[in-house]
Amino acid sequence: MIRLTEATTEEHGEVIALTNRAYRQAEGQTGWKVESLVAGQRIDASLLAEDLAAPGAVLLVARDGAGARVGHVRLDDQGDGVWYLSMLTVDPARQDGGLGREILGAAEAWATARGGARMQMSVLRQRDELIAWYSRRGYAPTGEEKPFPYGDARFGRPTRDDLRFLVLEKALARAGG
Repeated sequence: MIRLTEATTEEHGEVIALTNRAYRQAEGQTGWKVESLVAGQRIDASLLAEDLAAPGAVLLVARDGAGARVGHVRLDDQGDGVWYLSMLTVDPARQDGGLGREILGAAEAWATARGGARMQMSVLRQRDELIAWYSRRGYAPTGEEKPFPYGDARFGRPTRDDLRFLVLEKALARAGG
């Protein structure tokens, strides 16, 4: 059973390190789980601070039944029942055991408990296997795409010039329904 708790400022360094390792270091991970279309870091302290300064933003640490940190996720309340999910991260040493699915489910439940009716996210459109993984969990493309932030090194170094984000969305189940 995964439990989500709001990250403390003291945990931000560990969150940054784990995010960069999980998203950008292929060692010990299945290839589709690594964002190989972008080299370098996924996030740094300035970007995380900027992200969390946004109204409605929360960084949640995922802990297993024994209290061990196994990952994290960022959620943003967009208003009107829409929540935005980003930075879903599972410790690479603990992958392939269903933790990603559990953290995603816990994040959806967290948003639903706070009035969430829909969850959105953005995934690089070239990451077919990741999009398929989210599709199996009820997410579907909205038809909207967003540009990759070329030129901002805080997001890493893209390895190609055609990167765009595909927006996915899922209707969240209401409590008791």
